[in-house]
Amino acid sequence: MRISTDLERRSYGIRARARWTDPISRRRIIRSEIVADEAAAHEFFDSLRHSSAKGMDVSMTLTEFVTTIGDRWARGLDPTSTGETYGYGLKLRVLPALGHLPVTQITAGIIDRTIDAWEKRHGASTIKNSIAPLVRVLDEAVRDGLIPINPAKNRAKRSLNRNAFRLQPAEDASPRAQAIPDMGTLTTLAEACGKVHQSYSDFVMLAALLAARSSEVSGLQAGDVRFDKNIVVIARQTYPGKGGLITKQTKGRRERRVPILDPLRPVLERLTEGKEPEDRLLVGPKGGALTTATVRDATNWDQIVSDLGLPDLTRHGLRHTGATWMADAGIPLHVLQDILGHASVETTRGYLHPDDRHLASAAEQANAFLARSAKASRPSRREASRSL
Repeated sequence: MRISTDLERRSYGIRARARWTDPISRRRIIRSEIVADEAAAHEFFDSLRHSSAKGMDVSMTLTEFVTTIGDRWARGLDPTSTGETYGYGLKLRVLPALGHLPVTQITAGIIDRTIDAWEKRHGASTIKNSIAPLVRVLDEAVRDGLIPINPAKNRAKRSLNRNAFRLQPAEDASPRAQAIPDMGTLTTLAEACGKVHQSYSDFVMLAALLAARSSEVSGLQAGDVRFDKNIVVIARQTYPGKGGLITKQTKGRRERRVPILDPLRPVLERLTEGKEPEDRLLVGPKGGALTTATVRDATNWDQIVSDLGLPDLTRHGLRHTGATWMADAGIPLHVLQDILGHASVETTRGYLHPDDRHLASAAEQANAFLARSAKASRPSRREASRSL
């Protein structure tokens, strides 16, 4: 590929310019850079010639590189969930912030400052879904020889961020804090949602008493309810995606069996009556699947939970509610882990009620030690009289 070059002296330096025609797209490409002297200009030209020899433009911007590689960065991701979420992060945050920069000029410091700006406007999940695609894109740049190392590696696990200095009680950080306090409050919430349509009330009861995600409630079929074994099998999830609703395996990619609690039995009996096993268990007012967004908008959810004194309760908080109640009922930790489908038992442990009895015992032991120490160091009466 032939590259034309020229130099133009200006008051603030030399403008080095190179031009060539892309052999595939036939598009005319121009690259220019302001340099201090002719030696730097020739280094710039040599780097472009090196790009021509290896078939990769080392001066391309991040946006141009993403366009060049297409979806290669998303290999191995589920296109209906993780891949789609990462794609939004790349399009809505990464490219607007860094897309104008040449890939070779993106440093760890620039990425850190970009994350700092994101942390002022977005939550941890959004930031993670933005950093992850950036890491993957720059991994491709390493493979193509554009950069020697990936400057975005480990950026997602920075210890210093806007939450690092926020003092938060351990109880508030626990998923228990997001749970409904008692059955009476849950019933009140279900009745308030049911005034709009019965399906919204059923959604609340199913999500809470099965400790299920909203998408899992939407994915339930009548045949998943096994009254003979007193269980509900959670085998799939349904949620909105590209082109409409998507039904796939659960988040843990395995079936879960959840016991049928007495308050839920009448709801399940009514919902399964007259249905075939493959029929959707819960349908909305128009006969379609319910999603968390549908329930939120149709019921005026934020106002309802605020009136109940639970302004921070989300639909996912219903799952936390069921998990918390089962933990308080004394269900063994390993059984609760299976019910919730957690890969790590440490995640399940977060639902256990904090037990401070060991702290009281520790205080008693420490106080006894201090009392003995003080008694041993106190002089006897005879020793005190001798000193006088």
